[in-house]
Amino acid sequence: MNVPVRLSLLTVALAIAAPNASARFEQPRAAAHFRLLEPASWLVEDERGDPQKAGPCGGSNNDWGEESYIITPVEGGSMIPLRVRETIYHPGHYRVALAVNSPTELPPDPVTETIPSDRGPWSVSAEIQDPAVPPVLADGLFEHHERPDEIQTYETEIRIPNINCDKCTLQVIQWMADHAYNNPGGYSYHHCANLAITANPDLPLDTSWPEQM
Repeated sequence: MNVPVRLSLLTVALAIAAPNASARFEQPRAAAHFRLLEPASWLVEDERGDPQKAGPCGGSNNDWGEESYIITPVEGGSMIPLRVRETIYHPGHYRVALAVNSPTELPPDPVTETIPSDRGPWSVSAEIQDPAVPPVLADGLFEHHERPDEIQTYETEIRIPNINCDKCTLQVIQWMADHAYNNPGGYSYHHCANLAITANPDLPLDTSWPEQM
């Protein structure tokens, strides 16, 4: 299926950035970090949100994290709060996706356009689904390119499909612009939450999701 996309752009235009790439990358920039505040993360996060580099749901090469064992009950077809705190700033945006049976059903990280640099491929823009198509629930959230004066907490509401699912995986990723490729994780940081979804009997089932009859 062809999905309409738009691009998340850096404040520095690509046409200007490419010729001056080596100059821009002389000073390393801190990698972004964020915490998943709501719904509760499936991992125990530290004050920065680590471990979060590896996809699809966090961890790192040397720390796969400690499970929180929290499963959040949700009514199908409802709006649930989403809150993230960006503990270390970086330009970019957020995406939310849902897997019914296994985290392996989660979509790949956003396709990223890059330019060469002395630190390897450097992220410039990424595809954003508009409108979002399952398993993506929302894309292009909290897009920002200016450093704030203080740590930011972003919040919105996400519609959950009207399905039955004992242990769904809600994935929240931050795609990072103006960033070198991470090992692991690429250009995204990753968090997940476990949801137990019970369909609202007054609404039709969302049959675009697996095993909903």
